[in-house]
Amino acid sequence: MSNTTNLKRVKSSETDLKDRLVSVQRVTKVTKGGRTFTFSAIVVVGNESGVVGYGLGKAKEISEAITKGVDDAKKNLIKVPIINGTVPHEQLGKFGGSLVFLKPAAHGTGVIAGGAMRAVLESVGVKDVLAKSKGSSNPHNVVKATMEALVQLRDAYSVAKQRGVSTSKVFHG
Repeated sequence: MSNTTNLKRVKSSETDLKDRLVSVQRVTKVTKGGRTFTFSAIVVVGNESGVVGYGLGKAKEISEAITKGVDDAKKNLIKVPIINGTVPHEQLGKFGGSLVFLKPAAHGTGVIAGGAMRAVLESVGVKDVLAKSKGSSNPHNVVKATMEALVQLRDAYSVAKQRGVSTSKVFHG
C-alpha cells in the first residue's frame, strides 16, 4: 500500500477473523526433469465489523498455500470506519492497473461489487455499498486497490480531530 502514513494497523489478536479465498493460481515451472507445479493463493480475512487484511501464500499444495495466505493476512490487518453498514463517503483506490470506486448506499441495497472486491468488502463488514472496478481485473491488484480505498476512508470524528473543531462543525462548517 502506497499510503502508509494513513495506515491504521490493528493487532492480530482478533480471534473471530473469518477467511475468504479470493483466488488460487497454479504456477508451472519447467525444469529439465519435467514440470513442477506450485500454487499461489490470495486470501482476505476480516471480523466483519471494521477489521480486514489480505495475504498471499505460495506452496506445493493448495491447502498449505491457503494456510500461508491466512497467516500473512493476519499480519496486515487495518481498521476501517463503517457507518450504518456502509462506507462514510465516496472513495477511489488505485493499485497498478486496477482502479476501484466505492460509494455509500442506502440500507437494503446490498454489496454491489464483483469478484475480488466483494470478498474484501464483505470481510470488512460493509452491508450496503455501490462499487465499481475499472481497469485491470487481476485479483492481486483489485484486492490491493480496494484495501487502498478502505485505508483512505475517514469518519466525521477523525476529520474533526484532525481539523481541531467539533463534530458538528464538520457537517455545518
